[in-house]
Amino acid sequence: MTWQSPLRLWLLLGVLALVVAYLVLQRRRSRYAVRFTNLRLLDRVAPERPAWRRHVPAGLFLAMLALLVVGFARPNAEVRVPRERATVMVAVDVSTSMLATDVEPDRLAAAKQAARRFVEGLPDEFNVGLVAFAGSAAVLVPPGTDRDALDEGIGRLAEGITGVQGTAIGEAINTSLGAVKSLDSEAAKEPPPARIILLSDGANTAGMDPMEAAAEAVTAEVPVHSISFGTPSGFVDRGGRPIQVPVDGQTLRAVAEETGGMFHEASTTDELRAVYDDIGSSVGYRTERQDVSARFIGLGLVFAMGAAAGSMRWFSRLP
Repeated sequence: MTWQSPLRLWLLLGVLALVVAYLVLQRRRSRYAVRFTNLRLLDRVAPERPAWRRHVPAGLFLAMLALLVVGFARPNAEVRVPRERATVMVAVDVSTSMLATDVEPDRLAAAKQAARRFVEGLPDEFNVGLVAFAGSAAVLVPPGTDRDALDEGIGRLAEGITGVQGTAIGEAINTSLGAVKSLDSEAAKEPPPARIILLSDGANTAGMDPMEAAAEAVTAEVPVHSISFGTPSGFVDRGGRPIQVPVDGQTLRAVAEETGGMFHEASTTDELRAVYDDIGSSVGYRTERQDVSARFIGLGLVFAMGAAAGSMRWFSRLP
């Protein structure tokens, strides 16, 4: 245990002085009683009092003072703090095809809106991370409970942010699984309950085979829920030349079915909510140093109430 204000502990000397003074007074009272030889008169002026009980209120009061001094010195101790480990990774496709305007205002903007709505519906204590993928995948926001950082990360999603063109669905899943395993020191041996939300518009064109990544997700017991954005008639404008980019949900559907997740062609709030309704909870612990002065102050107040109750119970006088 450490102290933020250790010099305040010198006040314990004052408490010790009170203890000594109390003992001296008790000794003087005993001597005076012995010198008082008229025992009948002594019984009348000093009726029988509880023997050990008369010291209880004073003892509790002095203990209260000591505890309040300790609390006043602001002790710190390492405390095991519960932490929710349930984790959701949101992977968003930022490939060129996501700029198609067949979904208002475009596929990428619609996916970002859906991601924000989904995150807003999650419990605050859930850990949420963000992955961007095109021809490669990267973690933009590690899983955590900082929703402001996550909202900022979603705002930074843009075409070309990964630097490689293509659609690497398998890489997105693999990268998300890696982020889940790095949640905390326990995640490698005891993975948290997790889900991956995959927002994309097409088939895999680069990187790891999606079904191979899906097999890894099955081993890790992490369902992948996929949401497809777009229509068969979607296109993007490149230099005044329209390029057809029809939505292709076959791969997304296959990955979801393989991992025990759900596939949707729409992105309504109700559909997204079903993704985390069954995620469950897993509470882990982390150790952090905290101010524990409240413990001593609280116990001191309990002793103060005990001293008051004892004094009223044993020494009060009725008129």
